[in-house]
Amino acid sequence: MSTSRNAYFTLIDHRYYRYRGCAADPDQPTQAQGDTAVPVNAWLPYTDDGGELPSARNARQNAAQRVCDDCPVLAQCRAYALSVDSDGRLAEPEGVWGGMLPLERHRDLVARRTAKTPNEAATAVDAERLDECRTDQKQAVLRSLAAHVDEELVAYGASMDVRTANWHRSLLCGLLGLDKETATRQQLLAAARANGVLPSGVRAVPDGDVPIAAAPNTDGSRQRRLARGHRLQPTRPIQLILPGYEQLLRVPRPRRTHPRGDRRLRVVRIAAEPLTLDTLLPPAPAPALEPAA
Repeated sequence: MSTSRNAYFTLIDHRYYRYRGCAADPDQPTQAQGDTAVPVNAWLPYTDDGGELPSARNARQNAAQRVCDDCPVLAQCRAYALSVDSDGRLAEPEGVWGGMLPLERHRDLVARRTAKTPNEAATAVDAERLDECRTDQKQAVLRSLAAHVDEELVAYGASMDVRTANWHRSLLCGLLGLDKETATRQQLLAAARANGVLPSGVRAVPDGDVPIAAAPNTDGSRQRRLARGHRLQPTRPIQLILPGYEQLLRVPRPRRTHPRGDRRLRVVRIAAEPLTLDTLLPPAPAPALEPAA
């Protein structure tokens, strides 16, 4: 953080400092030369007796910020206002400076104090990612991925369904800095072993550079795109060939008939005349005649 003294002299020694927007207008000393409709006290904190309405304060500060946007020394003014003194306090804690409100400058100071260096931030992020890779589910997926190639076997070995296993594999790629759609199974296992996520004693079954499956999406478009040439195809079902099976299929089957004849129900179309009992039942046989005595 720069000291406020150096930043202040950088501001006032600027060749365009006399033309700053918040300076008094030569013809109207009470108005700003950046905009004569804005008074010069618009950049200062409210000091009159009594309270200032929020609407009036917002209008005053907004007008001052509009003038600051076109000021020739905006960057130098902001750098001075954000600088700190020997006690670590803002050089200008009140008023509008460099187009920023007091609350905005205080938030910037807090952010600078709590911000970590790039190396510290990267180390913290890496440690957090590696801890996420060591969860029980992701460890199960990594161990199963090292032992199996087919995604269904990987899911079975990790005791989860295929969709969940692919989702964890996609997360592992992102956590280890790999591309989710082009990373191969061997690359994921190598990155996991290099970062200490996969124990060195776990042996990975080689399979070649076959891109692993990314996390499934809702409509399956990503899986269909990867399956056209970048994803391991599911194994085809095994086809059994039995000797003489084709000849068996060509043998004609005999027609089954009922031993007492064909008793299938037949539909008989009857003439358009009223149905009677004589029509439905066969005629009764004629009684036998007894021989004459």
